[in-house]
Amino acid sequence: MSMLAARSVDAGEARAAAGAVLEPEAGVPLADLGLVDDVSVHPGGRVRVRVHLLTRDHPSADALAEAVRAAVSKVSGVRRASVDLAPLPERARAELGDRLRAGSPPAGRTPRIYAVASGKGGVGKSTITANLAAALAAAGQRVGVLDADVWGYSVPQLFGVRRSPIAIGGVMLPVRAHGVRLMSTGFFVSEDQPVVWRGPMLHKALEQFLADVCWGELDVLLLDLPPGTGDITLSLLELVPDAALLAVTTPQAAARAVAARVVRMARDARMPVAGVVENMSAAVCAHCGDSTPLFGEGGGDALAEQAGTEVLGRVPLDLPLREAGDEGVPVVLRSPGVPSAVELTRIAATLPVARRSLLGRSLPLMVR
Repeated sequence: MSMLAARSVDAGEARAAAGAVLEPEAGVPLADLGLVDDVSVHPGGRVRVRVHLLTRDHPSADALAEAVRAAVSKVSGVRRASVDLAPLPERARAELGDRLRAGSPPAGRTPRIYAVASGKGGVGKSTITANLAAALAAAGQRVGVLDADVWGYSVPQLFGVRRSPIAIGGVMLPVRAHGVRLMSTGFFVSEDQPVVWRGPMLHKALEQFLADVCWGELDVLLLDLPPGTGDITLSLLELVPDAALLAVTTPQAAARAVAARVVRMARDARMPVAGVVENMSAAVCAHCGDSTPLFGEGGGDALAEQAGTEVLGRVPLDLPLREAGDEGVPVVLRSPGVPSAVELTRIAATLPVARRSLLGRSLPLMVR
């Protein structure tokens, strides 16, 4: 009987089942990465699978082993599946890195790129970025977030993840959380360590985040810009010329005035403005639900009028929004029915596609 069970298991089917499992950090089937090393069938319907890990200290090793075991267990005739994990040999890692680099389209060619900027800190720009990204991903979009706020990075906290990305042969894989692909300087330093980089280092880091990160196919890339109009913002305008500005302000006049400078810079650089998001439009009482315009009114409308664009939405400040940020789960996922989450989800679903004019751009010449 045991020999019959052994013959009933097709090793090819078991390998195909294991190969179809997505590598959790790369988001690509194991078979496509060549990570299913060996599949052996034994008497009694027992199957042993050997899988290579992208790195020795793989952050999702246990989850990957369980996913492979579950997939192989569904193959006809399998009564017990076991999984062995081993690091990918160095030579194979280098070759895989070359393949990943060659097969990953440049992040700058993502169909929709939004540079989220506010001009000043404290208006909730990163919170807006994180929740728009999570809402887009939940709707089925392939989304990346590049945290360009090098000194004041908060994307690791907002997504509840803090670990170094996997590097393979000179290529980095974005850290994945809540369905979004992330890259931030916060993944490379301890939480309390300041980043004291000057202009050239900042430019090089942004270059690497765009060129040396295997983002894969993306539908939307969100760039979380730092406050102000300094080196990083200027570098990104050069590195990602097809980005559209998404301006974030509060209703307060001071926030609107500073955000207007970023809009002016974008206009001077012929960067399209996708729209304005007014954050903290009103404080929502956790007990009675009443709204109070804590920071005044009209800042979003005034900025949109200056920019020649529209207000895409007004996000209220409620308790779940703050709690979600502290817990590292975007409010659109943690509490989708609260006022802030409803408005953020609506904004994400209606983000306009803004294209940069060809006026003033260098175009390639084709000679026949």
